[in-house]
Amino acid sequence: MDNQQKKKLSFFTIGLLFLFSGIEYAVILPTIWKYLQILDAPSYFLGLGLSAFSLSGLLSGPLFGHWSDRTRTTKTIILLSNVFEIVGNFMYFIGYSKWLLLSSRLVAGVGAGAGSSIFGYLTRNTVSEDRARVFAAVMACRQAGLLIGPAFNIFLRLCDFKLGPFVVNKYTSPGIFMCAMWLLLQLVVALLYWDLPPAESSELQTVVRQKQQQDGEEEEPLMGAEELADAYGTHDPEQSETQLSPERLSPSPPPPSPTEEMPHTPPDPFEDFSARKEFLREEVIVLLTAQFITLFNQTALETMVTPLTQRYFGFGELGNSVMYSLCGVEVILGFFFVRWLSRRVADRVVLAVGLVICAVACVWCIIFLAKPRGGYSVELAEFTIGVFLQLLGLPFVAVSQVSLFSKVTAEKTQGFSQGVRRSIGGVATILGPLWAGGLTENLYVMLGMMMLLLLLILMMVVFSYERLVEPPVVQHASDSTESEG
Repeated sequence: MDNQQKKKLSFFTIGLLFLFSGIEYAVILPTIWKYLQILDAPSYFLGLGLSAFSLSGLLSGPLFGHWSDRTRTTKTIILLSNVFEIVGNFMYFIGYSKWLLLSSRLVAGVGAGAGSSIFGYLTRNTVSEDRARVFAAVMACRQAGLLIGPAFNIFLRLCDFKLGPFVVNKYTSPGIFMCAMWLLLQLVVALLYWDLPPAESSELQTVVRQKQQQDGEEEEPLMGAEELADAYGTHDPEQSETQLSPERLSPSPPPPSPTEEMPHTPPDPFEDFSARKEFLREEVIVLLTAQFITLFNQTALETMVTPLTQRYFGFGELGNSVMYSLCGVEVILGFFFVRWLSRRVADRVVLAVGLVICAVACVWCIIFLAKPRGGYSVELAEFTIGVFLQLLGLPFVAVSQVSLFSKVTAEKTQGFSQGVRRSIGGVATILGPLWAGGLTENLYVMLGMMMLLLLLILMMVVFSYERLVEPPVVQHASDSTESEG
């Protein structure tokens, strides 16, 4: 099996992982509140349970990312993170007490931290022109999981039997169901996922191209591109035609090829790494701010929608399920539209368009939803338009800022950088519901804050627009080579 086939199967496995993460959210969220009530948990435990998953994920993300950057492997990390998902969901299934239930979400959340390693892997194994398309497809997989997840609840709510000493009912069944799903994924990862060789990374492709340009047609290269990929960092300088060590080379001959300077072991990607220089740059701050504000507003709106539909439209469980399904369809279509658009339009343009759509949607909600007027049909139409606009802008912002972030940060520490980005998103998913949860009766304040945040990021994008591009030379890509010289 060649590397291209392995790459396709590995990307398929990643898509399956994100699909399962969406399904998990969709099957557990509808039942966790009733489950906690059965265990005599106070109302604030719902917020704790939802936040616990995000909290452990934002803490484990940078650690997994750091690990993958040092080892250039992700398969072991995915297998380990799936163990946390399996154990966490089994604890959720047991559910003897509210504290065990809370702990189960903490444990399962650790598994979500592998996402940073996966985004780092995708960055290293895609060229910049295709990166937004790949990210859009992966994000669409999670949305597909959110969409089809409620369908599993149709048969899970019918469960009413015993499995040894454990009771399987509509509240505990999501735990054992997801435990089985993650076990299945373990098998898929073991069989269909590969840590591709460095030749698949854009960094090595750049080195190969530079070597070919230096050599030209004057002499036959010592190693072909495929041989260079197979022996990356293992070439012995004494085997070269000159038979000279670097110390004996005079200034007049051309510089040694990259293979002659490669150490036998991969260089430490964090040897010259500086968090201040990497993250305290204008373009990086803008993108991290976009990540925070987008997820803060999204989770705040998700918190607001259910009480709003119940208060003004009398939606019950069925009505909300239909609404979320339609929302899922729109978001998936949006991701595939952005996937198509990204090949024709620059990432910063997609980001700007998405933020403008979100701002228009927020203005619409302030005008028509903060204090609805008119009859039932008019209010429902206004609500539908507002939700449609909010979801329309989401794929534009989500895909473009992830793609841009992968291009303006160093490729060799991409796992750690993606962990930092996802951690900031995790903080937003914790704070968003907390902010909106106490303001469902005062939508002007809640939506007004969201509008201020959108205006802030819009101004930041305008002032930093020229910097929101991929650098001509990937930053830090040759740090390890320079440190050897």
